[in-house]
Amino acid sequence: MTKYFTNNFPIINLHKKPSVKSEIVTQMIYGDSFSISKKSKKWLKIKIKEDNYKGYIREKKYSNFLRPTHKVNSLKAKIFKFPNRIKKNEITFGSKIRVIDSNSRFLRFAQGWVKKDDVKPISYKEKDPFKKITSFKNIRYKWGGKSFEGIDCSALVQVFLNFNNKFCPRDAKDQVKYFRKNIKLKNIKKNDIIYWKGHVAVALSSKKLIHAYGPMKKTVIMDINQTVKRIERTAKLKVIGIKRL
Repeated sequence: MTKYFTNNFPIINLHKKPSVKSEIVTQMIYGDSFSISKKSKKWLKIKIKEDNYKGYIREKKYSNFLRPTHKVNSLKAKIFKFPNRIKKNEITFGSKIRVIDSNSRFLRFAQGWVKKDDVKPISYKEKDPFKKITSFKNIRYKWGGKSFEGIDCSALVQVFLNFNNKFCPRDAKDQVKYFRKNIKLKNIKKNDIIYWKGHVAVALSSKKLIHAYGPMKKTVIMDINQTVKRIERTAKLKVIGIKRL
């Protein structure tokens, strides 16, 4: 039986190779779980449970597997040492916690207290999976990023589907194969997902989209038709698929 561990740090970088100079291919946010296939002095080769992504993380004191009870549903949740007093840290949208105590306004987990308003039960789903996606507007673009400190285009899709308890591959090239229902650009509507080679955006309506856009170094809302033309002009890339969940 596979032994799993749980990430008990706000963000952990997953590298392509066991070196801090190696490319960061993704991140684990608080509460993500993983199995270890290889250990060295400073590095662990792992596979993330949520999306089967493989890579290397620094050796740290990670938690044994914890089954979460709640998840963060705001852009970031402050962690307090005591309810509403002495801020310790922050965890990002989609982070998962195991609640061990509560009072009228706060919940306690291994790292401290969070406001009840910042979390939902782990089984909670939105009717609209991308309901809060605009909360990431102006968050900086970061290759491999998955949090309010920096996010890339495919992570923006993944974190919202994961929040809604839906599996979603990490990379755009795998997402476009995984989602089956194809839509034509003229029929596009809210929540359709637009793919280019190595890039993805989410339709906010039949006219507007949101994406973590490298050339603009942040998550931006843009006109769909203008974006399609711009990417074709600047990156020589055409839309390769529009998917409906």
